[in-house]
Amino acid sequence: MERAETAQDPQNGYEEGLLKRSPFHLFMTQIQRIKSSVGKGKHQHSSVIQFFSDLDPGGKSKGETEEEEIDLSRPDNQNEKPTVPASDEVSHNVSETDLVSGKWKVKQFMKKLGKKPNSKNMDLNNCALNETDLMELREALEIIPFLEELDLSWNTNIGGKLSLLTKKIQKGSKIKILKVIDCNLAAKDGESLAQILNVIHHLKVLDLSINQKIGCSLKSIAQELKNVPGLEELNLHMCGVKKDGLQSLDTAFQYLLELRKLDLSCNREIGRGFEDSAAHLANLKDLEVLDLHQCCVTEEDLAVLTQVIPLLSSLQELNLSSNKNIGMSSDHLLSRLRFLPKLKSVIISNCSLQKASFASLADAALHLPELEILDLSWNKCVGGNLKLLLEALKLATEIRVLILSSCNLAAGDLALLALLMRTGHLAKLQKLDLSYNDTVCDEGWATFYQDLAELKELSELDVSLRPSSCRDCGMWFGKLLTALPKMPAFTELGIQRWVFSGAQQKQLEYFNRDNTRNVRFDYRGQVSVSEKAFPNSTTGTMYRATLPWNTASFR
Repeated sequence: MERAETAQDPQNGYEEGLLKRSPFHLFMTQIQRIKSSVGKGKHQHSSVIQFFSDLDPGGKSKGETEEEEIDLSRPDNQNEKPTVPASDEVSHNVSETDLVSGKWKVKQFMKKLGKKPNSKNMDLNNCALNETDLMELREALEIIPFLEELDLSWNTNIGGKLSLLTKKIQKGSKIKILKVIDCNLAAKDGESLAQILNVIHHLKVLDLSINQKIGCSLKSIAQELKNVPGLEELNLHMCGVKKDGLQSLDTAFQYLLELRKLDLSCNREIGRGFEDSAAHLANLKDLEVLDLHQCCVTEEDLAVLTQVIPLLSSLQELNLSSNKNIGMSSDHLLSRLRFLPKLKSVIISNCSLQKASFASLADAALHLPELEILDLSWNKCVGGNLKLLLEALKLATEIRVLILSSCNLAAGDLALLALLMRTGHLAKLQKLDLSYNDTVCDEGWATFYQDLAELKELSELDVSLRPSSCRDCGMWFGKLLTALPKMPAFTELGIQRWVFSGAQQKQLEYFNRDNTRNVRFDYRGQVSVSEKAFPNSTTGTMYRATLPWNTASFR
């Protein structure tokens, strides 16, 4: 009777057709054979569980060698396990054959997607998944009892169809990590996600980043977050979060006391949302990462955050970048960072800081002994005032990344850096970005390079000029080449738009060969001497290609 009713249901018929057209249908059919051939009870449970529990994170079965993996492609191979007593012989032999065949089929399917099978981790990011695939996946979820991580990121075709999958996630699911990044999710997908929060109580990480429409259903999601009190990471980067959505999140924060990372960055309509929505944020005593960059934070928001952020006693990373409206009044907040001694990363790029704000930060930095990353780029007030940070940099013995790009630095600022290098205060520095500081004279650069060799752990340095600039490097080029052989960790130098003679270019090219090194010299966009004489030459195209700063590796 059930089959007849299903046949009359257009939706069921449509879904069945989708499944039968899929390569993965063979795999799903094989699993059903395993279940039916083994029968009910103990044998059924153990066979299905064994199928997936035998797959380790590397995609191989336990105890499998390369030869055995090849044998799995032949169901009639001679490496079958010994049979059990006669009473179970037929059933056992059938199930074992099907099990081997099933393993082979799942490997073939996952290989087609460029992935490896794993009983706990289903990583399907960037697989061009479509509606048919979601239909298959929802069936697979029923026979993967130990699934802990599901990553569907960068599959834009599943937007608006997520319910096909989520309605098969059952109560008691062990999923701990759910990532649906950049999937073109619609508002109704947000409603579907809200519903499954009722059944995935073990969830630790929820990442819905780069789904602009999800903000429309954020209220529903926030209301169900109380069902995942163990959530440790919530990423809503570029999710169209608005003021009302932030208010709903604040209500949910009272249940998320184990939250360690909160990313609300690039939600430009969140401005003034903190005025009435930060009451419970202060209760997140375990919060280690707070990212609010490019959120159009207003002065009113800042007044609230000034009271809340210093109460986050476990905070290690704070990103307030690209919130230009706070530049005039951020000194109160920055001065109170002194109450967060665990801070390791402070990123305040492009915030239109004023001298008073910078002075407050410099004073607070004296009380941040674990500081590893400091990004002040695109704050023009730093230029000529770096001396305010001198004492803090002397005490920052753990500093590894210092970014001062486009800060209007002067020769005196570089002389100060040279002094710190010479006295060993930046001994652990690994990345230094001084790009777009065309305001430094040639003498200033020469002074800087003279002590560069003191940075024994430095791996990356960027001194590129602005796209509209070009200058000779004759005064400091020799000092640079003298320093590099004494820097064993150095791997990359950004020197775009500096003018090199033919001889100087050859010296750079031969450096790695002569010193048995592998340093990347990024001088794309630089202008040769001949091109400088003929600026209309099309071969002298200048552009900016920044170094791949990866501060996450130092967190």
